[in-house]
Amino acid sequence: MSYISSAAILGINAEPIIVETDVSQGMGCFNVVGLPDTAVKEARERIRSAIRNSGFEFPRHRVTVNLAPADIKKQGPAFDLPVALSLLQARGEIRAESSFKTITVGELSLDGAVRPINGVLTAALMASRQGYERLIVPFENAAEASAVQNLSVFGVRSLRDAVEHLNGTKLLEAALLNDITSNERSFSSDFKDVKGQMHAKRGLEIAAAGGHNVLLKGPPGTGKTLLARAMPSILPPLTREESLDVTSIASVAGVLPRGSGLVTIRPFRSPHHSCSAVSLVGGGAWPRPGEVSLAHRGVLFLDELPEFSRHVLEHLRQPLEDGEVTVSRAAATLRFPSRFLLVAAMNPCPCGFASDPKRACTCSARMISAYRKRMSGPLLDRIDLVIEVPNLDTATLVSTATAEPSADIRARVESARGIQAERFAGTALVTNSEIPSSRMRDWCVADDDGNRLLERALDAQSLSPRGYGRVLKVARTIADLAGSALIREEHVAEALGYRLAEQ
Repeated sequence: MSYISSAAILGINAEPIIVETDVSQGMGCFNVVGLPDTAVKEARERIRSAIRNSGFEFPRHRVTVNLAPADIKKQGPAFDLPVALSLLQARGEIRAESSFKTITVGELSLDGAVRPINGVLTAALMASRQGYERLIVPFENAAEASAVQNLSVFGVRSLRDAVEHLNGTKLLEAALLNDITSNERSFSSDFKDVKGQMHAKRGLEIAAAGGHNVLLKGPPGTGKTLLARAMPSILPPLTREESLDVTSIASVAGVLPRGSGLVTIRPFRSPHHSCSAVSLVGGGAWPRPGEVSLAHRGVLFLDELPEFSRHVLEHLRQPLEDGEVTVSRAAATLRFPSRFLLVAAMNPCPCGFASDPKRACTCSARMISAYRKRMSGPLLDRIDLVIEVPNLDTATLVSTATAEPSADIRARVESARGIQAERFAGTALVTNSEIPSSRMRDWCVADDDGNRLLERALDAQSLSPRGYGRVLKVARTIADLAGSALIREEHVAEALGYRLAEQ
């Protein structure tokens, strides 16, 4: 008998798996038990060829491999390498004590090369928590796994590399610790590249500072998409914990570039309006993260919002409310984090020119009404700021003046986030948008003039009770940007302007 430790990826979490191998007398057959899926069962032929082509002899007797515990579903090719090592250890090719406190994952090709897999960072985090000391992974996955502290990570290119390392005949060097502070941040879009639109930029600054959801409304070609794509450039840098979460999700989903380390830039995801509910929120026969989880701690941009299926948009309610997606299947219930900043964009009407003073709208009132009814009411109710993005005048378009760069805006956002960090110390809250109604009186205190303005808005029936709370949170963020402990009348007035723009 031999024992090699491995890992099963379940959502963005991992569970330790023990690969037990027994070579006994009997006909030459190779069985894998322990709730394996099709990919794991097919590994038998890959492992057989990889062992022979690496210069080792495959047993001619009965081989039984058990993946324990048996109640956890094992899927994917990550068990190829640990099963092969366990089999060689059972034959005496590898010293039994060499794999102590070591987790091994990796896919094998027929010639014995080790191929990269998804979810290695998740396995590394589990190994560190469970007290393992070493991790053997495909060479191309070593960079992401090396971000985990207190764990020696060894990248192997072939099955023979792994065997020689475990036997001590040719030791590999541990991958260097990949620390987020050593990675540079660069952005593809900057606010200085967007001409004019000072009102929209101000609204997006407020959204970034307080984590508020935004809807951009305006005719085609006014810069809505450019503004949305520049949002990550004004958001604060990812903390180490946030970076580990974001990188883990990208690794599990298979979108992390091979050989890269920790993700240092907040994600920006822009799904097409024809996407399905599964691609947006996650799921499938064996659940995978969707766009809302890939946008975790970053920006989810929904361009042409009314063009999305109403059924698809309804699925956004849980992630917007809870910050996570729950996917239930017969085998397991998985949870994917999805705390993102929603930026949506839309035209005012089907032709796009209802609010354009230069071009006439060709839509009837009925067409405009039907267009706006496509959007989910509960989704719109979770949007804090509605920002008009009008066409620019000629003078602004031809101006050569330099706009304010994202770095300057980001400095103000970080200052406001610092105030919120002090306010929410000792809680799980991060931004003002997350303030529960039970704590509004403690953290959203307005002066007399500000309260009177809010009361007038309620009396005029231009603000619902739910809208009242959202306006107060936005006003709290505006006050933080101004460095004011109290919410003042001008802060409330600006917040009301963004809320009433939707009416």
